[in-house]
Amino acid sequence: MGQLRRLLAYTIPYRGLLVVGMVSVAVAGAIGLAFPLVIRDLLNTAFADSVAADSARAALNRTAVLLFGLMAVQAVFNYLRTYSLGKLGEAVVADLRTSVFGHLLTLGVSFFEARKTGEITSRLTSDIATVQAAVSQALAQLLNQTITLVGGVVVLFVLEARLTLVMLAVVPPVVLAAAFFGRRLRAVSTGFQDTVAAANADAEEAIAGIRVVKSFTAEPLEARRYAASIERSFAMAMTRVRLRALFTPAVIMAVFAGLGVVLWYGGRLAIAGSLQGGDLIAFLLITMFVAGSIGSFTGLWAQLQESIGASRRIFELLDERSDILEPAAPRELVEPRGVVAFENVSFRYHGRGAGLVLTDIDLRAAAGEVVALVGPSGAGKSTIVSLIPRFYDPTAGRVTLDGVDIRELSVSDLRSQVGIVPQETLLFSGSIEENIRYGDPEASADDVRAAAIAADAHDFIVEFPDGYATTVGERGVKLSGGQRQRIAIARALLKNPRILILDEATSSVDTRTEAHIQEALLRLMEGRTSFVIAHRLSTIRNADRILVIDGGRIVERGTHDELIARGGVYHTLYVSQFKGQAAPLARLDAQPDAMA
Repeated sequence: MGQLRRLLAYTIPYRGLLVVGMVSVAVAGAIGLAFPLVIRDLLNTAFADSVAADSARAALNRTAVLLFGLMAVQAVFNYLRTYSLGKLGEAVVADLRTSVFGHLLTLGVSFFEARKTGEITSRLTSDIATVQAAVSQALAQLLNQTITLVGGVVVLFVLEARLTLVMLAVVPPVVLAAAFFGRRLRAVSTGFQDTVAAANADAEEAIAGIRVVKSFTAEPLEARRYAASIERSFAMAMTRVRLRALFTPAVIMAVFAGLGVVLWYGGRLAIAGSLQGGDLIAFLLITMFVAGSIGSFTGLWAQLQESIGASRRIFELLDERSDILEPAAPRELVEPRGVVAFENVSFRYHGRGAGLVLTDIDLRAAAGEVVALVGPSGAGKSTIVSLIPRFYDPTAGRVTLDGVDIRELSVSDLRSQVGIVPQETLLFSGSIEENIRYGDPEASADDVRAAAIAADAHDFIVEFPDGYATTVGERGVKLSGGQRQRIAIARALLKNPRILILDEATSSVDTRTEAHIQEALLRLMEGRTSFVIAHRLSTIRNADRILVIDGGRIVERGTHDELIARGGVYHTLYVSQFKGQAAPLARLDAQPDAMA
């Protein structure tokens, strides 16, 4: 009931539609109960011995007119019911989807690292669609059938109390069966939604990585994996089908058995003269209405249990809280200079073991300074720069911007001052202009063009038939790696951040393309505090300072010339790259579980 109340809370902004829908349901249901009573009066009048033929025909004509009038009024209220509750359901679902997606965007990076994308999108699609049926259909049916059931029982007691008690004898078994099957059905429905989400996640991964799948000729493997997931969901679905197949016929059998008993007992009362023929017909009609409502309740109960199972998964997402907390009273960034400092920073990833990934990191980057991070894979370079925009918070120590702990700043203010050009550039499936404008949605077309020129991207963009309107495809697959990188640089330029993070921005391109990108990067870094991660040491020779990271620690620091003269780790790395040494590099005591 708690989940149901929470779900119905989404109807509050549309209480007007809800009231109109509920009133329409009530009126339509009440009119439905009036039909048997009108027919009862007609039959009792028509078959009474004291009524003349002319009077019976007149009564028949009045009853026909009344019935048509009632049907017309009921049709109007049925329209109002269907429209208002249908609109209510669509509005609630739209709000629920918007609320869930908006909340997802507030969660930290660690949340998405622990879950598959397909699982999350399944919550936004199939689970919310299941909930929609409950809000837009089950709600109206629940009230309609409740009115029919309660109103019908009241009318039946007025018509013949003894017969009503016989009819109600079938209700307790139906209620017990509903409670038993409903509990089981809810558990099965929740399991079914979970298996569907897992199957969607498998499919999403395979489609997103289709180039890898095809390069390894792994189509049969992915097909088998998806088929196995679908088989599991099919098995859960069949369990649900079997439960409903047992439940519904059992209830219908109980209901119609009761109806048969009512017909037999009512016939005996009519023969004995204690019940008029019209009353018996009306009683049977209303009993059928009541029996139909009881039967409908079984389907509604099953649908409600499925919706509760789906809503539980949705509310689990809404109850998730980001591990990156906003300060209660954030300090304002006024003309930030871009001085970044790490003070005794240590860090471990949640859920990846107890070992520290970073240990006692101390560094200070002055405004406009270029700091390069080098070291073996898994040393912790990417983890260090991920702490700057607060993708994670340090386990110990603190990171400051202009002397202020970044945890005291608004997350949006902090990140507005940080630009990132990653190794694997992600473009969205819109146009080139839309992807560049992502850096500043309010930028003018001239600003976009200027950023593209500065990023050395304008020339190849205008060569496309559609120019800046060229669509890049999902994840930018229609562009080459170098083109994607230059679009990313233009995007960062348009953002105009004070702090820049370049995470191996040229590692996946050829030498000629690297030269173009390096020129664009130099323009991008001008006047900005920059952190550069690079495996190609030629790209960082002119850095103001170079930090050698190994095993989550800073093991060397200095300029290129200083580190070469020192003859340490950096010297070994440099000589290995540029003098063609075949000897393998030392492991440098790298931790196997350290995550870059």
